[in-house]
Amino acid sequence: MPGADGPAVIRSTLRQQIADALRDEILAGRLVPGQEFTVKEIAEQYGVSATPVREALVNLSAQGLLDSVQHRGFRVHEHTLADYRGMIEARGLVADGIFRDLAVTAERRTVPAAGFVSVRRRGEEAARAAAAGDLTVLIGYDLRFWRELSALFGNAYLADFLHRLRVKSWVCAVPHLRREAERGGELRGRLWSRHTELVDAVSRRDPLAAHRIVAEYNAHSLRLIETLAAGDDERASG
Repeated sequence: MPGADGPAVIRSTLRQQIADALRDEILAGRLVPGQEFTVKEIAEQYGVSATPVREALVNLSAQGLLDSVQHRGFRVHEHTLADYRGMIEARGLVADGIFRDLAVTAERRTVPAAGFVSVRRRGEEAARAAAAGDLTVLIGYDLRFWRELSALFGNAYLADFLHRLRVKSWVCAVPHLRREAERGGELRGRLWSRHTELVDAVSRRDPLAAHRIVAEYNAHSLRLIETLAAGDDERASG
């Protein structure tokens, strides 16, 4: 009966909305690694009951973004540089899996031209934000870009897994990038901005070019965060 399913659907939607909002707070740097909070505090902040909040926090814990702290609530997970290296390796392997069969699938999977137009638009916005050093705008467009691009060709499960990996890698990188910006460091020109080149490689069904661009992107990302992390360590020890 439709009426019987209504409350469950509403609660599920609210849970996801809260989870998305908290994820965005972490990506924006407003919830920082190591910060603790309770279900009650989040429920009061959003003006909702405790149940969907608890479900949202458990969901984020399962994704590795939060840690459950016994008798105290939850804490934003503190990722290490080793975590980031592992994420970079994993997302490269998943991207290769998605784009590997571009040439083979050309005959049995037709992608409407409108699909590439939409993805390219996301890529152009992401590239502009990267060039301007606008981290918040870049993250939003970058996540949408990769989700839409991988969905054009990839297995839905692989596309979802890649999205989760990309969220986690941004969460891991954000503290270093935002600290650099807060210190007056320049992010313009230091953030990867070759999104449209990847769209071109995928649209012409060129898996080797796609692999090369993704590999260069991953190397660029790792090099940047390792450099910033080293600077953070030097300042901490100094």
